[in-house]
Amino acid sequence: MKIALDRREAVAASVDVVVAGVAERAEKDPLPRRLQRESEACNGLLAAAWQRGEIKGKRAEVTVLHRPDGRGRVLIVGLGPVAGRDAEGIRRAAATAVRALKGKGARTVGFKLASFVSDGARSEAAVRAIADGAALGAYEFLKYRSTSDGGVEEATIQLGEEHQREESGLRSALDQQLEVIEAVLYTRDIANVPANTATPQWLAEEALRLGKELGVKVTVFDEAKLAEMHCGGLLAVGGGSDHPPRMVVLEYPGAGRSGKTVAVVGKGITFDSGGISIKPGPMMADMKFDKSGACAVLGIVRAAASLKVAPRVIGVLACAENLLGGGAYRPGDIVRTYNGKTIEVRNTDAEGRVVLSDALAYAAEKYKPDALVELSTLTGAEVIALGDDTAAVVSNDDALVTRLLAASAATGEPLWRMPLSDYHRDLVKSDVGDVRNNTEITVAGLLQGAAFLENFMGPGAWAHIDMAGPAYTSMTTRKYQPPYQCIGATGFGVRMVTRYLLDQAK
Repeated sequence: MKIALDRREAVAASVDVVVAGVAERAEKDPLPRRLQRESEACNGLLAAAWQRGEIKGKRAEVTVLHRPDGRGRVLIVGLGPVAGRDAEGIRRAAATAVRALKGKGARTVGFKLASFVSDGARSEAAVRAIADGAALGAYEFLKYRSTSDGGVEEATIQLGEEHQREESGLRSALDQQLEVIEAVLYTRDIANVPANTATPQWLAEEALRLGKELGVKVTVFDEAKLAEMHCGGLLAVGGGSDHPPRMVVLEYPGAGRSGKTVAVVGKGITFDSGGISIKPGPMMADMKFDKSGACAVLGIVRAAASLKVAPRVIGVLACAENLLGGGAYRPGDIVRTYNGKTIEVRNTDAEGRVVLSDALAYAAEKYKPDALVELSTLTGAEVIALGDDTAAVVSNDDALVTRLLAASAATGEPLWRMPLSDYHRDLVKSDVGDVRNNTEITVAGLLQGAAFLENFMGPGAWAHIDMAGPAYTSMTTRKYQPPYQCIGATGFGVRMVTRYLLDQAK
């Protein structure tokens, strides 16, 4: 979707639909003055609908009016209670509007900026949120489809008299946000590709293509090199597949003088059958999304390089396919990892932490980052604990978590900090190796995973983000998600971590 700023009043723009937001109203509230022009363009139909109580301003409420002059339509979208108006509400409202117009013959829309701005979301935040909601809400994964219902292709954010003087700053904010949006859409596209195409080598080739486009150094370690490096975790998990594992490293040099290095590591299981500890059949089809962490890392590096963020950014992808086969690893196996620690395999379906052991240890030793952020669809326990919309963060560093939570709040990607104690560390200790990847105790699965990964994070500040819930949506969970999410991959983590990287320049 093409998104731009326009200085004109919304009703003066040459668009198919003018979109205006309205907060939830009391029964006798008058029509807001900022909607007066839209009401006049509809020959008073908007005011009449308001007086009859047809427009209440509730979240996700949509009212469409046709302009008698034949110059298109006016869509009023509810923003919810005044007290709760913020950037996330605007993001959802913009997506609601775009989705309501799908298949309705509307190619262009103009968002009336003044109707979305409030004390909870000033003009710059509103511009970013409108762009997010419109572009992400309009997204469809069409690679394997021959038809589409059609939808909004172009959106303008109409400044009007109220915001024309801010044009320069708002244009800069929009340009930056559009780069982030492109990275999210890119992440969704590659995460949605099924496993018969998206093999570990395919992910490696995608990283090489991206690196060439961005001018970023990319190194791919194949199975021979992984064996030489003693990356027994990746080799074990990938041993049952005809598509051997890969570790991929992207190096963006940074544009600042601080010399800070941030490593971002992602789990890239291109398909997860569970291995010998095979998953239940109904869960299988969604396991192409088990590479969402690695795909997010590609999106984050793309955004970091495009926006020229200050810190040096190292992206590491741990890529393997977990299948049954003659070379598959088994419960009871002991594997030795890059940093020399050994893993007792108790369950081959706890494979994500096994591949991440090598990638995390490599990133920590090779680059000695000031901060290491890892993203993975690691545990079903995360979904049980926090649901489908919120990711968990576990960290050894309060300052790092504070910055990530601030980025979470700014981007609307929910994050909740979880505790880690010696109880959880004791659970993953092994009698025959250093750590075990599963235990006989089924409680605290999310934190067992974090305690395991801690052994490979290195001595610096680190944050483990388990995004098993919000990384993708299904037909069942989609109706409970924000309207800017779609069925399939969401690109979760890209907006949040990119915001965190941008904030390092402050």
